[in-house]
Amino acid sequence: MDGMELATAVLLFLLGLILIVRGGDWFLDGAVWIAETTGVPRFIIGATIVSLATTLPELTVSVTGVLAGELDLAIGNAVGSVTANLGLIMGISAVCIPAAVDHKHFDFKAILMVAGGLLLWFLCRTGELSAWEGAVLFAVFGAYFYNNLRDAQASREADRRNRPQRRTVSYRQAVQKLAFFVLGLGGIVLGSRLLITYGSSLALLLGVPESVVGVTMVAIGTSLPELVTTITAIVKREPALSVGNILGANVIDLTMILPICAMISGGKLALGWQTLGLDIPVCLLACILAVAPPLVKGSFYRWQGVALLGLYGVYLALLVG
Repeated sequence: MDGMELATAVLLFLLGLILIVRGGDWFLDGAVWIAETTGVPRFIIGATIVSLATTLPELTVSVTGVLAGELDLAIGNAVGSVTANLGLIMGISAVCIPAAVDHKHFDFKAILMVAGGLLLWFLCRTGELSAWEGAVLFAVFGAYFYNNLRDAQASREADRRNRPQRRTVSYRQAVQKLAFFVLGLGGIVLGSRLLITYGSSLALLLGVPESVVGVTMVAIGTSLPELVTTITAIVKREPALSVGNILGANVIDLTMILPICAMISGGKLALGWQTLGLDIPVCLLACILAVAPPLVKGSFYRWQGVALLGLYGVYLALLVG
């Protein structure tokens, strides 16, 4: 890499960082506006609209991997993203904002996430995921989405009773807020790609081994939208959006993306030894560690965040080793 290529890589890396920061700000502001305007709780907005949007990179990478014959990449990306979401991102969130949870909205979704992970492990124990087994997983996603729609409807009705005179929203303001929401998502996705591509190039130039770059960039790279949303939520003191986004993204990764991959791979998705022996067990452990304290005690704790970060660090060390 000559001087011009190095300068270009640095500039594009910094551009990606700027796009992520600004995009995260617009994206979260738009999500908060949607919650305030519709009367739907921030947790539900995070668990539906925000989580569907932030899982686009995982879906794209996994589907592309299957079509290209890279099945390990497709499966590892979906399962590894869940581990990154919990170990790294929820770990950071719990350390910075050990917030209380609303059992009414949190409990069922948290249980569905753990159930999705356990079901995935059970169905894949033979070394492959068939189309009909994928359909079973997809049923969990259907239950998750139905529960969110029901909660959203109940919250809107309660909001109408409590605040019958809701403020009117002009057409211009609605278009502006939604435009910034979409532009923010675009900034996060484009910025993430620039950060992954040119961050990898710079790391290799500095002598970081390619195996380490691959593990860290691929594992964390597709989870950057969730990470940016969480960091922005921490700055803006919106923990409910962050937790809802992480739970929703994980349910989608485990119960929607892999069934789609199984369907387009010809009805069977083969899993390697690393996925069965390391990735899924660590993912399950992270799921339980992430949801058990708030399910029992009604709150996240800083020690829990430290434990999640430690688990993710050990996982990366095992992968590299």
